[in-house]
Amino acid sequence: MKEIEITEVRQLTEVVKKTYNYDFSEYALSSFKRRLSRVLEVDEHDSMAALIAKVQSDPKYFRDFLSEITVNVTEMFRDPSFWRLLRDQIIPELSKVTPNLKIWHAGCSSGEEVYSMTILLSELGLLESTKIFASDIDHEILARAQKRFCKSKSQELNRKNYESYNGGEAGLDKYFVPKEDGFELNPELLKNVSFREHNLVSDPAFSKFDLILCRNVLIYFNQTLQNKVLKTFNSSLFKNSLLAIGSKESLIWCEDINKFSVYNNEEKVYKKIAE
Repeated sequence: MKEIEITEVRQLTEVVKKTYNYDFSEYALSSFKRRLSRVLEVDEHDSMAALIAKVQSDPKYFRDFLSEITVNVTEMFRDPSFWRLLRDQIIPELSKVTPNLKIWHAGCSSGEEVYSMTILLSELGLLESTKIFASDIDHEILARAQKRFCKSKSQELNRKNYESYNGGEAGLDKYFVPKEDGFELNPELLKNVSFREHNLVSDPAFSKFDLILCRNVLIYFNQTLQNKVLKTFNSSLFKNSLLAIGSKESLIWCEDINKFSVYNNEEKVYKKIAE
């Protein structure tokens, strides 16, 4: 199949925005084109024109398209050193200042990061006093996160990450019940978690938080969109609260970077210092 043209990408984004009010115009072009190529291949569309027509005419297909375009591969306790920083330093420091923490997982995908946070907080004895909001643009992936299910294959990686995070100690399975083809997370861990549909591109801030995690999401946005998202995060954080992004991401070129200081450069954690 021939290379996807920029004009075709623009046609698609215009149709999606006009028909469904989702704006992909400021997603990083190279990444967006790779995902479109995968959709064309997997769904066996003959051309971009065929894909655009299908997206425009079939709302049910659009939900599947949205999931394919926006879902990132995720896992529990991804980057174990980051989770150790949360456990040993960030969460204890924040809880001393604010005993009732509020945490936002922005772009939570299928929920593995949220599951990790609830386990960490449970082990610190802080789960009962913490409210967690988990959001994503995709309704279908949020529904999947709320099912609390991890497939057997992915659970092996989750166990390895947990053991690396936890000094080699096993024990992740005590938080799960074995099910056919996988494992189900203990529902008690999610009783203070609120899942909600939220579009980082267009939706405003909806609360104030002590900690925001948006890891491995900004890498898919261009500079203009990163600026928009950082402004949303700035208005969503209390002063001296923290923002964590992915290890391969950076805020250095964002307009509001002067409102943040570097809390931990290696793990890409920033502290809000100004409104």
